[in-house]
Amino acid sequence: MAMEGNKFPPQKQESQPGKEHLMSPIPESINPDYQPSNKLLVMTSSVPILRKVALITGGDSGIGRAVCYLFAKEGATVAFTYVKDQEEQDAHDTLQKIKELKATDVKDPVAIPADLGYNENCKRVVEEVVKNYGKINILVNNAAESRVGTIDEITEDQLLRIFRTNIFAYFFMARHSLKHLAEGASIINTTSVQAYLGSPSSLEYQSTKGAIVAFTRGLALQLVDRGIRVNGVAPGPVWTPVQVVIHDKYKVQSLGSETPMGRAGQPDEIAPCYVFLASRDSSYYTGQVE
Repeated sequence: MAMEGNKFPPQKQESQPGKEHLMSPIPESINPDYQPSNKLLVMTSSVPILRKVALITGGDSGIGRAVCYLFAKEGATVAFTYVKDQEEQDAHDTLQKIKELKATDVKDPVAIPADLGYNENCKRVVEEVVKNYGKINILVNNAAESRVGTIDEITEDQLLRIFRTNIFAYFFMARHSLKHLAEGASIINTTSVQAYLGSPSSLEYQSTKGAIVAFTRGLALQLVDRGIRVNGVAPGPVWTPVQVVIHDKYKVQSLGSETPMGRAGQPDEIAPCYVFLASRDSSYYTGQVE
């Protein structure tokens, strides 16, 4: 089904996480005009080319997928997580595309199924990446879920679930990755414009996004003496699978209409922010949210 102007066709998916391959239109994950410039390579006197290893949570779809693609184009080795038995098709599609985009001398990407709301699962993911590649240089905490409801409607179990996914996981992933992050490493956390603007819906979601902003700034101050930078990205409305889960099928049509651009963003319009924050171009940035 084609888009009419800036409007998306009415559509609804009933369960989280949403599935990108069922969306119409498919989100735009890579700009064909993007010109890579080896921003995620490290040149040293002892080793001609040192490729960074990037771990992206929730990399199977949405913004995470677009970040995986650009990181691969910029020369990084890429690993990402997804939700087992629910995002298999999206993870497979992302994995295959990364293989097409990566340089021939880069190791194949890995996709790791995991429920990141639990400490032991985050530890396992980090250990698997280090086992495959020997190191981690870039951690992108991106996996998230959202719900729509009032303070009277959200249950205790739902509240705990969204905090586990959206903020506990960021804490656990950072803690376990730190054992392997050396000077020059970068942690990038995905938050949201809702952390600042507020909304009458999705109260628990925006609460977690506000927590991510505080977490980013505090962790940046803890790690600055170790030469590890911590920054965040706070997108507005972007055409990703979560949108067709949390919104009414007709509300999807006007997604992003309240923004200055009058439309929703596409993942490939957000991903370059992550490349910038992961590269030496942002060497003086820490504790910032873009």
